[in-house]
Amino acid sequence: MVFTDLDGTLIDHDTYDWSAANPALEALRRVSAGLVLASSKTAAEMARLRTKIGAERWPAIVENGAGILPPFATKITECGEYGAVRSALNNLPADLRDLFCGFGDMRTAQVAQMTGLSKDEAALAQKRDFSEPGRWSGTPSQKDAFLAALAKNGLSAQEGGRFLTLSFGRNKVDQMRSLISVYKPRYTIALGDAPNDIAMLENADIGIIVANPARPPLPPLRSETSGRIVRTTEAGPKGWNLAVLDAIDRFDLKKGN
Repeated sequence: MVFTDLDGTLIDHDTYDWSAANPALEALRRVSAGLVLASSKTAAEMARLRTKIGAERWPAIVENGAGILPPFATKITECGEYGAVRSALNNLPADLRDLFCGFGDMRTAQVAQMTGLSKDEAALAQKRDFSEPGRWSGTPSQKDAFLAALAKNGLSAQEGGRFLTLSFGRNKVDQMRSLISVYKPRYTIALGDAPNDIAMLENADIGIIVANPARPPLPPLRSETSGRIVRTTEAGPKGWNLAVLDAIDRFDLKKGN
């Protein structure tokens, strides 16, 4: 079972294209491997994208692990927490609150401009159930104060490829573990490029850090010395493709093996 981040990993950071990864995606289908998309994207975004990629028969981890979109579903029916996240955010001291601009603070056109999405896609990105992504504009010391104030209000923050995302907890690796307990895969592969992917990478049989020139590289991880975590030299879907094909060979996942 493959657990993969999207933007900057399976999907190109700038163009949102994944065609370079098609050979590996097809190889995964041939060996009946599960493909779990794990992203900060909403259920509305993920449902559309998952179908285009051809992974709709597998669950998807949405909003940085705050929820799971079941196979073939187009929305999450469980009660969301987005309103409570926004309320807790707005209760922060004004000097800190004003330094964070979340999706709920923006018009759809602003989200589209910031992300490079179309207006229709940006509108889906604003249909949030659990979490609030946004841009931080303060200093590192102000950010420390912001994070401390969030914690007092029960919120945590995860640093992704583009945004700082606020929620009441749960992350990608929490949902990864729950899905592993249900599906009991023989092998697991995780791919990502950002700090919020590290725990997922470290909890897979093979973790793959995908190069992303648009962001600083992840620091050395403890499992890299043993070879259990590797880094790609090619960026985005091209690196994803080569690394997954290599992992399939390492596991000898040819038909019948």
